[in-house]
Amino acid sequence: MQAKAPRFEFAFFHPKYWPTWLSIILLYLISWLPYRLQLWLGKGVGRLLFRLLKSRRKVAVRNLELCFPQMSPAERDKLLRQNFDNAGMAMFEAGMGWWWPDWRVRRLGKVVGYEHIEEILAKGKGVLGLAIHNMNLEFNCRVMGLRHPSVAFYRRHNNPLMEYMQYHGRARSNKYMLHKRAVGDLLKALNENELCLYLPDQDYGPTRCEFVPFFAVENTATTTGTLLFAGNANCETVFLLPLRTGTGYEIHVLPGLEDFPSGDDKKDVARINRQIEQMVSVAPEQYLWMHKRFKTRPADNQDPLY
Repeated sequence: MQAKAPRFEFAFFHPKYWPTWLSIILLYLISWLPYRLQLWLGKGVGRLLFRLLKSRRKVAVRNLELCFPQMSPAERDKLLRQNFDNAGMAMFEAGMGWWWPDWRVRRLGKVVGYEHIEEILAKGKGVLGLAIHNMNLEFNCRVMGLRHPSVAFYRRHNNPLMEYMQYHGRARSNKYMLHKRAVGDLLKALNENELCLYLPDQDYGPTRCEFVPFFAVENTATTTGTLLFAGNANCETVFLLPLRTGTGYEIHVLPGLEDFPSGDDKKDVARINRQIEQMVSVAPEQYLWMHKRFKTRPADNQDPLY
């Protein structure tokens, strides 16, 4: 069942939304600039964010320390700065994904490994696509939708005007969006043989989670929501790796896990994390390291990592 799409409201013209309108108009205008110029501007914005977003920078620094203790401080600092360059470009990639015409998206983006989705659909099953939070995801969501219109879980924006823009931008080449609590609706979509996108790589709190390794952090809260969907719908899984390459964008479809779910929740989410580690390692500078991935701690180990 399709979630109710937000409608445009006359209230959006209220002065309290004027700053939001200004940012939307600016982003829209920038989206029509040549792509190479947007790359250059995005890098500049990333350098500015590096200086301004001190709290987020601290989170990213800590995450890199926790995940890559084998790296030298100089190596981690280089990765950190590259990560903020990508964060700057991510702002423009959102505008590109929301407003570019189809021909322009197709010119820069492609799907690699789509045959893995076709094989599952041919069995009369839905496809649960497990993606990761690479910062080019907004644009690659559009790339995926042009190849196969999909259904996606998402978190509503607190600003109603931004929620309107976000929803309709993301759904432009996809079928519809589902709020993160609409579990039954996502199960229904999977049973209707839809391709559904789910991102299991963030800290969603202590409920429905297992503590398993992620990179060098031994006890990382990892959602078991993936097992709920995979175990209760007529579907199979694939992994989705969104990338920015030297020439454009690619979303790689990778085979899912065999014998999944196996009935051993801890073992299964650990397997998911190992696959996510491999995907992140392809382009670690593109991953969202500014999220507090290790905020939730086991009950017997409450020492905060941040």
